[in-house]
Amino acid sequence: AGPLARNGGGGAYNHDLFWAEMTSPSKSGKPSAALAKAIDESFGSFEKMQEEFSAASTTVFGSGWAWLCVTKDKKLAIAKTPNQDNPLMEGSAAGAVMYPILGLDVWEHAYYLDYQNRRPEYIKAFWSVINWEAVSGYYELGMKGEGVPF
Repeated sequence: AGPLARNGGGGAYNHDLFWAEMTSPSKSGKPSAALAKAIDESFGSFEKMQEEFSAASTTVFGSGWAWLCVTKDKKLAIAKTPNQDNPLMEGSAAGAVMYPILGLDVWEHAYYLDYQNRRPEYIKAFWSVINWEAVSGYYELGMKGEGVPF
């Protein structure tokens, strides 16, 4: 796809996923048993996955995204992409095509009003608003080799 389709389409998809995966802190919940098991198998623990995801989010240079994805071999992986790219796109910085189930917008516009240049604080706060029921459903789709439909 050309740059307009990549940026426009990627931006629409990424933001649709971003808004759908969040909820109020009181409704955040926890990953389903299947997703929790996959997290443990892929990262050793939820806390280690959280650390790796947060590190990826913090180290995106400039504008972009951090992702928790289902790989083609049905494992979980963390990726980061610049601009409006995402792991579903062939040729993205994620490397292989993967199915994103959780994405964090680390473009400065996503956090500047509340956090100014304190991206790590924004990332820490993000963990309290994740809708784990939705993300668990996205995991099931990824395990079938399907992206989240919007």
